[in-house]
Amino acid sequence: MAEVVVLGSLNMDLVVRTKQMPRPGETALGYGFTTVPGGKGANQAAAAARLGANVEMLGRVGSDAFGEAMLANLRAQGVGVAHVWRDEAAPSGIAMIVVDERGENAIVVAPGANGQVSLDDLRSWHDHLAAARYLILQFEVPLPVVRAAIALAATLGLRVILNPAPAYHLEPAFFAGVYALVVNETEAEILTGVPVCGLQGAAEAGQALHAWEVPVAIVTLGAQGAYVTSAEGAWHVPARPVQVVDTTAAGDAFVGGLTAALLRQMPLPAAVRYATCAGTLATTVLGAQTSLPNAAQVEAFFQEGGS
Repeated sequence: MAEVVVLGSLNMDLVVRTKQMPRPGETALGYGFTTVPGGKGANQAAAAARLGANVEMLGRVGSDAFGEAMLANLRAQGVGVAHVWRDEAAPSGIAMIVVDERGENAIVVAPGANGQVSLDDLRSWHDHLAAARYLILQFEVPLPVVRAAIALAATLGLRVILNPAPAYHLEPAFFAGVYALVVNETEAEILTGVPVCGLQGAAEAGQALHAWEVPVAIVTLGAQGAYVTSAEGAWHVPARPVQVVDTTAAGDAFVGGLTAALLRQMPLPAAVRYATCAGTLATTVLGAQTSLPNAAQVEAFFQEGGS
């Protein structure tokens, strides 16, 4: 049984680069089209596995070529996929991603089989959750399943790391039982109503999230690193400047890095710094899972001073 279980999405990312993002109604010339296995759930599972965690993926793909390719890719990353179900009715999820010359991206997701993950599926995965230490969740599968998984994890005594993306305005009670909530600036603002335009906004949003009885609230800030609010206090973890190629999956690398570091029983400040190193390195390579750093790369970056 795996130490880390990831219940979430698997998508095939259809990535095209362009000089600048098209405006509404504009046709832009793109180049460098690639298909890359992605989905926040699969990305975070691969990120944690590449950093040494024993990971099992739970979710759904279609009975199509994209589904088989995504499962094969996760196996190659060292992620268990025996309990990713093949959906006969829905296609595999896809994400259409446009990346500009600054490395910024715009993403449209068609959930496909991810939207068919059900409470019955969750019940069938009970034993795998019971044997784990950490459960990683996102919002790319139905929210009732996410909420039920958080509640089940609480009864089983495993820590939940939740990346609520895409974000929705929800009541604080939805997050009861979450150990660590990891959000970017946009997600933090949607959840709390607090504009996040820098460290002050991140601090205010983090305080609001922590007040929901979430033990650890982390607001990731891109090139500025991350801001942490917890029972141990609140602090900023800066990121080292790098040449950004593509920010896709940087947040997923952060979540995988945080989980891998906590599994190693790193203190929270060191674990967040390690996660920031993983997220930073992911921005230097094009693509989602193709950009995820391995343990040796992150350890070297971390030991050199990390963030």
